[in-house]
Amino acid sequence: MGSNSSRISDLPKNEYLKKLSGTESVSENDPFWNQLLSFSFPTPTSSTELKLLEEATISVCRSLAGLWTVFTLGGVGSKAATNPELSSPLANQSLLLLLVLANLTDAPDAPNPYRQAILSFKNTQDNSPFPSSIPHAFQINFNSLYTALCEQQRSGQATLLLYTLLHQNSNIRTYMLARTDMENLVLPILEILYHVEERNSHHVYMALIILLILTEDDGFNRSIHEVILKNITWYSERVLTEISLGSLLILVVIRTIQYNMTRTRDKYLHTNCLAALANMSAQFRALHQYAAQRIISLFSLLSKKHNKVLEQATQSLRGSLSSSDVPLPDYAQDLNVIEEVIRMMLEIINSCLTNSLHHNPNLVYALLYKRDLFEQFRTHPSFQDIMQNIDLVITFFSSRLLQAGAELSVERVLEIIKQGVVALPKDRLKKFPELKFKYVEEEQPEEFFIPYVWSLVYNSAVGLYWNPQDIQLFTMDSD
Repeated sequence: MGSNSSRISDLPKNEYLKKLSGTESVSENDPFWNQLLSFSFPTPTSSTELKLLEEATISVCRSLAGLWTVFTLGGVGSKAATNPELSSPLANQSLLLLLVLANLTDAPDAPNPYRQAILSFKNTQDNSPFPSSIPHAFQINFNSLYTALCEQQRSGQATLLLYTLLHQNSNIRTYMLARTDMENLVLPILEILYHVEERNSHHVYMALIILLILTEDDGFNRSIHEVILKNITWYSERVLTEISLGSLLILVVIRTIQYNMTRTRDKYLHTNCLAALANMSAQFRALHQYAAQRIISLFSLLSKKHNKVLEQATQSLRGSLSSSDVPLPDYAQDLNVIEEVIRMMLEIINSCLTNSLHHNPNLVYALLYKRDLFEQFRTHPSFQDIMQNIDLVITFFSSRLLQAGAELSVERVLEIIKQGVVALPKDRLKKFPELKFKYVEEEQPEEFFIPYVWSLVYNSAVGLYWNPQDIQLFTMDSD
């Protein structure tokens, strides 16, 4: 790397590295770049030398990580924090570089310093001491970071950074969950999921996992039902003049499940969608009538799919009895998967009824309107236990409606439901364990993240040429 050589121990004092990681701008024609590239040091050949290299360059890594974050997301008083277009393309390439470096695999006895830097971000407005477990922690402005992340979620790299920060940095997660304007972050995430057919599958995964991480917090699950939104223009299925953030979140997640059922049939996507709904279910509050309808409509769709698979399985069995020569498909696995999803939906409905029945007359109304759907599952061995409470609620309110007479208006039915909630004997509702799911990364997350990061680099890095024929890390249609 040139004629100027140095020992590893001299790196922290190296003037070129100091300038590279400093705040002073360097023009592309500055002789500094030739001087930097002519500098060299002995290549580490052992774990001991690698450890020395990490320790020697930690200050440089910290400075670079801090600079890249400021370039990309806007520092204190930076216009980039309020207008992301002002920092492109430098912001974009800086963020891509940070993501690449942060996703490098840890070497033995030498954790990735860039990942460690992201883990140690601490708010400049927080005066509490650094935890002893994070010796190299440094501060950035969380408000600028939050504002820029809210504005840049249309890009896969910004969503990936948000995921990384929420998942790995408890300081940032705590800060974001304490914000009183969470709709600014959640709405762009919901819009990504809503336009699932236009998005790269990796981007959709990241958005969904972010929601799952957020729904692990009970405070978040309560607060989203207190935020009232007006005229969500990108939601085209129905005009939503006024709806809570919580009800909108439910609508978008259910739509994602339905899209997945008819198109991609990705079990991983199903699992995470249902886990997010389950985490929220005990705190459902004042569900919008359309959100309540969509919950029951999803169950209706699952019920029809269950009956169809069951019929196919029966026909397959009859066919196998009449002819042993023709190979027939095995429907047992399909039936098992659909019954798992149905079970989860029943648990979500049950969780809402047992924990917040009095807050959700619209869900009770939707349940009663489609009560025939649940009849077939009352005695089914896989659902009998979870059906007890749902059956109790349906029977109780159906009786009160019958007593009130025929041809009742919607308003009158809702009034009877609200009155009945007070009279319903809560002690008759069976208690079930609280539904709680926590996101956990796969054992080897780099198998997903490294190809994804490099696909983002390939598709987003302005001015860099890559020969498509030489790409082996990811498929060309991955983004």
